[in-house]
Amino acid sequence: MTPRIFAYVQYRDGVVADSAAELLAAAKQIDGNSAPTAILSGFGSNLDTACNSVRSLCAETWKISNESLSYPNAELVRQALAAILPRKSILLIAHDHFGIDLSPGLSIKLNAAFVPDVLATNPIESESLILVRQEYGGQVSTHVRCDVSMGAVINVRPGAFKAEQSPGTPGVIVDKSSDVGVLTARRKYVETIVAEAGDVDITKHSVLVSVGRGIQEKENIVFAEELAEVLGAAVSCSRPVVDAKWMEKSRQVGSSGKTVKPKVYLACGISGAFQHLAGVKGKPFIIAINKNPKAPIFQVADVGVVDDILEFLPELIRKVREARGIAA
Repeated sequence: MTPRIFAYVQYRDGVVADSAAELLAAAKQIDGNSAPTAILSGFGSNLDTACNSVRSLCAETWKISNESLSYPNAELVRQALAAILPRKSILLIAHDHFGIDLSPGLSIKLNAAFVPDVLATNPIESESLILVRQEYGGQVSTHVRCDVSMGAVINVRPGAFKAEQSPGTPGVIVDKSSDVGVLTARRKYVETIVAEAGDVDITKHSVLVSVGRGIQEKENIVFAEELAEVLGAAVSCSRPVVDAKWMEKSRQVGSSGKTVKPKVYLACGISGAFQHLAGVKGKPFIIAINKNPKAPIFQVADVGVVDDILEFLPELIRKVREARGIAA
């Protein structure tokens, strides 16, 4: 008997995360004959809004409404999910900060297998599932055989699966709130600290020129700034550039920085680790420039250029100026 497949869906202010549709797409790849079920937890009108949004993506949505879940707390969500999930289920969760906190302990509670950071999967066969992960900073792809006979908790890398079109008929919402019982935790929400705004809000720009450690030194960022100027774009960066204090934190894209949804994303000298790509949403047109032909960024790029950015960017700037009739 094929295990039942669930997807734990996250949201903020009632807006469902992009990873929701991606998790459901991954579930379809695991078993195309089984309709995955979405699970959302929280409290209040935002939860109801998110559930109504998700029901357009799947046939069934489970709602866990509990005042103690007003703010995300993996310790409490873990208890709630362990209480309602059927034995031997497969649960998909986004591989982000919250998912990494939630999943390992949940797999122990469920006595199920745990596989993190999955970016591809084969169809399930005889209680066995082949999952693809990356090792050594994305330089090597590994194929992991997962025994799902007792169920599994699988963390799916954001952006790894292409979201499918939603079904024509909205699904049903099933309230599972009364099944979770009393939830208690040794940690509690204290406050939310909003990051300071920078001089430029990279989340508002449709075109981003993003630089990584391949820029080599702070003085070379001028090439990205010049390209951004002729393109009408903004300059963003990966974490190593911020760690080196070459750009301010407000310009950082990634799991520990900003989440952006540009139409065009130029990744200049960026390797493409999942921590960075986790911050790039909305399926932008990605142009990657990197001198390492095996850089992970090329696996998600629409256009890849194998070259030293310090040689390529000045030439690209010149060509853009020519095409737009902009004087040097």
